[in-house]
Amino acid sequence: MSLPYNGNLIPQAKTLRKNMTPQEKKLWYQFLSKYSPRCQRQKAIADYIVDFYCHQARLVIELDGSQHYSGEGLEYDARRTEVLKKLGVEVVRFSNLDVDRNFRGVCEEIDRIIKSRRGVRKSPHGRRTSEKITPPVATRQPPR
Repeated sequence: MSLPYNGNLIPQAKTLRKNMTPQEKKLWYQFLSKYSPRCQRQKAIADYIVDFYCHQARLVIELDGSQHYSGEGLEYDARRTEVLKKLGVEVVRFSNLDVDRNFRGVCEEIDRIIKSRRGVRKSPHGRRTSEKITPPVATRQPPR
């Protein structure tokens, strides 16, 4: 299921892709660009542009600079997170300092979260459900 987005944000998203912060560049080029399942950068969702998005896990990954820790920044992020959660999308945040000082730990945490959320989808009733893949039952009898 595709997520709604404001098409007017596409030019701004393209500009943001060309002007990523050093931390966004590091996370993208050294980890997420090669990661499977596929992730996207500066993705328009609803009326927002998120830093990174993994559709298969329905996960937004945000890297926060100092502006996110002001009263206004915290309020904006809380409203945005609420909108995304209503769409069945989880939001995880890391500070730019986390990327600078503990890059490996950030990558490991993203990997852990994505693996735990793979196959999560939004049900037609707006609730998250998990699609479980049942392994095939062996039809051959063991040798006697």
